[in-house]
Amino acid sequence: MASRLAPKPLASCVLEVERKFRTLAVRELTQYGGKPPFRSLSRLPAKTIQDSYYDRSDVLSAAGAWVRNRDGKWQAKLRLGGDFTNSCFEELEDARDIAACVRRLAGIQGTEADCFGLLPMAAFSTRREAWLADSEFLIVLDSMDFCHEVGEVELQQVLGGRPMSEVQKKATMEEMDNRIVAFMKRYSWAFAPGHPTGKLMAYFERKRASVP
Repeated sequence: MASRLAPKPLASCVLEVERKFRTLAVRELTQYGGKPPFRSLSRLPAKTIQDSYYDRSDVLSAAGAWVRNRDGKWQAKLRLGGDFTNSCFEELEDARDIAACVRRLAGIQGTEADCFGLLPMAAFSTRREAWLADSEFLIVLDSMDFCHEVGEVELQQVLGGRPMSEVQKKATMEEMDNRIVAFMKRYSWAFAPGHPTGKLMAYFERKRASVP
């Protein structure tokens, strides 16, 4: 009986802060590839990712939200602050949370079975190289199948169902972003200068250029 009355656990969500860079400034990232060296650096296994992005009349992207199916798993990313280069997101992976998000932002009643009432807008594969630096900073370099490359430094915090106000989320992500800024400044030798172009922006630019 007690188990029936127990409250349903909240779905966890992830706070993610990232700063993009154009590409790596070194041919291969190693712990002692520049000065100062990384305190620690672990290369993670490279992998290939299949992404399909969904929207309806650009309603979600205009609201700073992206829904995608990555390797068969649905995800939604909601921008909570920052801009293109330095972004703060709340990431959802529970289908019920994604459906509620689409309903709130686009007014569309949908489920996982019908792609949340959305339509595909982009699909591509990515070869991802990744490193864990100083035990907590994820450095990612993505090479897409349409000949584009972009990287990012990420920090994540899993809320695990713990309630957190919007003010608390923004304060937490501001602190995370400040740590990324300090990290990239300390190891500036690793990151190539120049303005990065995101995956979707580059994808649509190439698509427009291919139209006769």
